[in-house]
Amino acid sequence: MKSIKVTDVGTIKNELNKYKKGKKFGIGQFNQVARLAWMGKIVMSPLDPEDNQNLAWLLHVQPLEGLPASFIETDEELLSQIHIVDAEQGQYLAEIMRDGLTQRAHELEILNQRDFYFGKFFKQDANQTSAGEAPSAN
Repeated sequence: MKSIKVTDVGTIKNELNKYKKGKKFGIGQFNQVARLAWMGKIVMSPLDPEDNQNLAWLLHVQPLEGLPASFIETDEELLSQIHIVDAEQGQYLAEIMRDGLTQRAHELEILNQRDFYFGKFFKQDANQTSAGEAPSAN
């Protein structure tokens, strides 16, 4: 863990300002976090909800399990700590998380309305011209 000298008040203020701004992820790490955000595997909270000037976010990345874990690679350092993310990337991650949730909910609505039985057991014969006609004797 990083230590800060307590004797220098200016250093403490500078360190606090760095933390308030948050940090930006590199392209590779942002893409990894964004994939997990789309899947709903991140938790975000404003760094300081009472300070309107501070727009940074606290971010925790949840590890993947099951089938997605075998396909999606995630850096271990992303999983092992809580990150302070700058306002811009935090906003984009929140949008990606919202888009993923919306798309997954839409797919589940379609799945709930889909009728598998008739599609599998009452296939139309390629030779039939309409549902009411008997197959041709060719």
